[in-house]
Amino acid sequence: MKYYLIAGETSGDLHGANLIKALKKEDSEASFRIVGGDQMCKASGETPLIHTSKMAFMGFVEVIKNLGKIQKNLKLVKEDITEENPDTLILVDFPGFNLKIAEFAKKRGIRVCYYISPKIWAWNQGRVHKIKRVVDHMFCILPFEVDFYKKYNYVVDYVGNPLLDAISQHTFNSAFKQDNELNERPIIALLPGSRKMEIEKLLPVMVDLYYLFPAHQLVIAGAPNFDEDYYRQYTGDLPIKVVFQQTYDLLKHAEAAVVTSGTATLEAGILKVPQVVVYKANKLTVFLARRLVKVEFISLVNLINGFLSVREFIQEECDTRTIADELGELITNKEHRASVLENYDVLAEKLGSPGASEKAAKLIVQYSSGGTN
Repeated sequence: MKYYLIAGETSGDLHGANLIKALKKEDSEASFRIVGGDQMCKASGETPLIHTSKMAFMGFVEVIKNLGKIQKNLKLVKEDITEENPDTLILVDFPGFNLKIAEFAKKRGIRVCYYISPKIWAWNQGRVHKIKRVVDHMFCILPFEVDFYKKYNYVVDYVGNPLLDAISQHTFNSAFKQDNELNERPIIALLPGSRKMEIEKLLPVMVDLYYLFPAHQLVIAGAPNFDEDYYRQYTGDLPIKVVFQQTYDLLKHAEAAVVTSGTATLEAGILKVPQVVVYKANKLTVFLARRLVKVEFISLVNLINGFLSVREFIQEECDTRTIADELGELITNKEHRASVLENYDVLAEKLGSPGASEKAAKLIVQYSSGGTN
């Protein structure tokens, strides 16, 4: 089979890469065309039509500012799909872009599989009707999504969470500190996100923690689409290391972490690293989000557990002093730290075991070969 995969951001690139590896095991003659990042490129051996670094725009205002680029990317992908004519289109999250491509492909008789459901349960739930119309098979990675879709008489497949796959397959580096020339002081990991807008808003707030935790060393998880010089404009001459492609090792060696809302909050939870979840965006973006978003929490840990498991600080609350207060509690208050770790045990039970990529790949090959539920 010929598979066309599209992932528009760093986390999707990771999951897309693991899915490609699993598809190769299920379909030895599989060929791929990709829109993705470095990891999908490595897994498939193909050069991306468009790299994720040229696609990830987040928030209402940021999307409007970059409408021209988005339209150009859509046109390019549509033309390429028409030329390639794949057996199956596999879309990985990234709904603003991917649902438009799904509609285009469906009209051309191409089978559409969607790996990692759009978070339509959070806002604009009316999109479920479009999904029912243009997506042949939806593969969910959050347990509560199955019940959400059931309300709309749409049968989906729950395959587990692919982060469990990525983490269980990772070979941890016991020499992480030595390899990165870190000292023996405990680490506070800073995860400012992978989007430029997130980093611009959040990294300055995180960097200022340096002055409040002199007994610790701060280490930044750098996104692959930026280099060290980019981060130096925020850290200046402060002795704050930036590491690339080593996020899991950084978290594994960290005493605590400050994490931008997104996939990384779940990664920290799975790795059982006490964390403070933060988020800042354009004021208009947040103003609109607060009126449209229908969820109580922003972090995946809290959403999956269904209760406040880790503290979240958004917009006005997201300042260095407030973050430092919670970090201090996580580091020095044994009862509070133990409580967060117990919440992670609940999370682990809800997520289940690894194998999401393999389960999804088996179903995609089955459906692509004419199989049914």
